[in-house]
Amino acid sequence: MYCPFCSATETKVIDSRLVADGHQVRRRRECLECHERFTTFEGAELVMPRVVKRDGSRQPFDDDKLHAGMLRAVEKRPVSMDEIEQALSKIKSTLRATGEREVGSEMIGNLMMEQLMNLDKVAYIRFASVYRAFEDVSEFGEAIAKLQGPNSTK
Repeated sequence: MYCPFCSATETKVIDSRLVADGHQVRRRRECLECHERFTTFEGAELVMPRVVKRDGSRQPFDDDKLHAGMLRAVEKRPVSMDEIEQALSKIKSTLRATGEREVGSEMIGNLMMEQLMNLDKVAYIRFASVYRAFEDVSEFGEAIAKLQGPNSTK
């Protein structure tokens, strides 16, 4: 580990602890030459499957796109950042758990809608209206009826 202050290669770990629900290790380090202290974060680099779009094109999984879509859906809704991060983490875990090298964009959209349905009904309708490209009011009504069905918990 290089010291960010003097670029020396010798550092020692002063303290280590788990963060991000145990998915990362936070380490406090001290440079043995200049004695400056700094923090590093260590996490596993997990490979996400490639995304097969509706038109058949393939592209790398884009975490920022997923995050932006979730934020747009929950904009101005009473949903905390922790809840958003947990939902995104569940989506990514589910995608990795498939074991597939490629997944359809439809699967990602459905996972997003499932998580939004649990987080906030209005956010779910917002996302579904764009994702499913609702054409008229009746499609909104059908989506709302689905939310109010016998399995509805919120």
